[in-house]
Amino acid sequence: MNEFTADVPVRADVFMSEKTGLTRSAVKKLADEGRLFADGVPVRAGCMLKAGARVALDVPPPRPVRAQPEDLPVDVLYEDGDIAVINKPRGMAVHAGAGRTDGTLVNALLFRLKSLSSINGEVRPGIVHRIDKDTTGLLVVAENDAAHLSLARQIAEKSCRREYFALLEGVLKEDAGRVETLIGRDPKDRLKMAVLARGGRRAVTGFAVAERFPAHTLVHFTLQTGRTHQIRVHAKYLGHPVVGDRIYGYKKQRFALEGQLLHAFRLTLTHPRTGEQMTFEAPLPADFAGVLETLRRERGGRS
Repeated sequence: MNEFTADVPVRADVFMSEKTGLTRSAVKKLADEGRLFADGVPVRAGCMLKAGARVALDVPPPRPVRAQPEDLPVDVLYEDGDIAVINKPRGMAVHAGAGRTDGTLVNALLFRLKSLSSINGEVRPGIVHRIDKDTTGLLVVAENDAAHLSLARQIAEKSCRREYFALLEGVLKEDAGRVETLIGRDPKDRLKMAVLARGGRRAVTGFAVAERFPAHTLVHFTLQTGRTHQIRVHAKYLGHPVVGDRIYGYKKQRFALEGQLLHAFRLTLTHPRTGEQMTFEAPLPADFAGVLETLRRERGGRS
């Protein structure tokens, strides 16, 4: 039972959403089940609380979910029984979450591979790191626990190098640089991340301009930490959001895209068993490459 005291008059669903991080719709659903209380009495989500009211929310434990194998197309670039390197398409979530239980990369891998590490449980087997649903490109998965621990250590120690291309709105002034901020949940929208003045977690991203256009900039990003939506948040922080990003970018988009033009194009790691350094690359997806070709024609030249 989560219990808090209201300092000022406020709606019960707004108050508990801020305190627990749950969405207001999730709080309402629990209230409809009789799990929201004010001073020990069940109340509705829209109830106005008095200052000093003791508010409690009975959040049941999550139901155990186990990902099921699905015969889905997945581009496996490399696989050897210890690791598998995947070129993830746009629109595919890495694992279940937010009401999604199928159609994910995990579902596809359970069908395609003989085994996956168990460290992250039955919902996220094999997943060491992830990329956003509408981001494309490379990620490595672990096929056993020893490989998982090795890969996780490499990511923590920054010896696993993850490189991205992103097309940004506008003209970035700097040719290269480094962004270091704190990133955490946006206090105004819990579904988004934001750069914070205090709190949050340290986030570091290196960047270098790869190609310039009159109204866009192609940028090479290197992750030094791995926070949720890190590159997208840092691009917005620089004043140049990622093209196609409908969460952190412009409301009006020039190009008809299904997601942001952010692609994990290169991944360098040390093989957990052999110690060999391995580098993998994935070409830009067709929509990303097509936008670049359009911009090059307009500019009057190739890269």
